[in-house]
Amino acid sequence: MSSAACQIRVLFSEPLNLGPGKIRLLEAIHETGSISGAARLLHISYRRAWLMADTLNKVFPSPLIDTAAGGVRGGGARLTTLGAAVLASYRRMETKAAKAISKEVEAILALAR
Repeated sequence: MSSAACQIRVLFSEPLNLGPGKIRLLEAIHETGSISGAARLLHISYRRAWLMADTLNKVFPSPLIDTAAGGVRGGGARLTTLGAAVLASYRRMETKAAKAISKEVEAILALAR
């Protein structure tokens, strides 16, 4: 198997598109526990991270990200059960796609050598 990576971009009707950026955001929110922490981790602006999170929350029947406002006790964000399910499904699609194209990737790499 090659060391080539496989990225999936699922283009539904606007605005529900899922790709590496939104998926990395979900993972970063899960890892850091906040949208601002996720933005720092991904080296993107808080505004961009918030807009992506807001879009994800609006296009599904229930939110993918549960947020709590800041204040004395601090804010935060976490993936909902639906958010974790979307993330897991996307990663499974990536794995299946990488396996499906592995022979073609090897063939292209052989031609490039």
